Amino acid sequence: MERSTRGIDYQDVPRPVAVLVDEYPPRFVDPPHSHRRAQLLFACSGVISLITDETTFTVPPQRAVWIPPGVTHEARTHSHVSLRTLYVDADPRHGLPRACRVLQVSNLLRELILAAALLPVEYDEQARDGRLMRLILDELAAAALGDPMTELQTPMPRDPRLVRICRDLLAAPDCTLAIDDYATEVGMSRRTFTRHFRTETGVSFNEWRQHARLMGALSRLATGASITEVAFEVGYNSASAFTAMFRRTFGVPPSEYLSGEGCEARPDLRR
Repeated sequence: MERSTRGIDYQDVPRPVAVLVDEYPPRFVDPPHSHRRAQLLFACSGVISLITDETTFTVPPQRAVWIPPGVTHEARTHSHVSLRTLYVDADPRHGLPRACRVLQVSNLLRELILAAALLPVEYDEQARDGRLMRLILDELAAAALGDPMTELQTPMPRDPRLVRICRDLLAAPDCTLAIDDYATEVGMSRRTFTRHFRTETGVSFNEWRQHARLMGALSRLATGASITEVAFEVGYNSASAFTAMFRRTFGVPPSEYLSGEGCEARPDLRR
């Protein structure tokens, strides 16, 4: 079969792993959909956001998000994204996650994914290509045993009124409306709004908004914007305050966090 940029074309490929290669432009929206196969969404450059009914995942380079079969999700970009998507048979013997989660992509797994994208869609399972794909499954299972990277996840409420507010904030994290304004918008008192929001998401509204700002910052940093520009764009009063919060959340300053290496496989992994 010829390569395609439509996920639906990879659901029935007679191989345990099928690889889609695509380029997403800035501000691209892939509307809510699901797949019969499990999916690993890996952006080898750029930052992609994945929204499910329960959680929003922000996926910078060197990370990927695992999506089990049948999970409805929406993808959004702020900058150009080079995407490599693995569609995987959901065989329990592979030891892969049963829920959506962010995975750390090791240097080995990254190079394997990039090399797999160069293979024929219907690769020879009994030769070197098949062994490469089986090693990918082993590396995915190993990655699933690691840190779930919850700092890249933002819980989503289920109340449609709160969902609308959260989506607006994810799209415009610099919004400075007060809690009272949001409470009025959804027809609640401030006390009812804050209690309801914590019940639905497990965190306070202010904590949620702070986290949404950091997720928005990741996407904006990927466009090449300076730390100072990004700090003000997502609602911080100074670059130092933004950097301090970023380091507290991610363990490193923003200048070190986005360290993607592009999308070219190493020569020793090519034929």
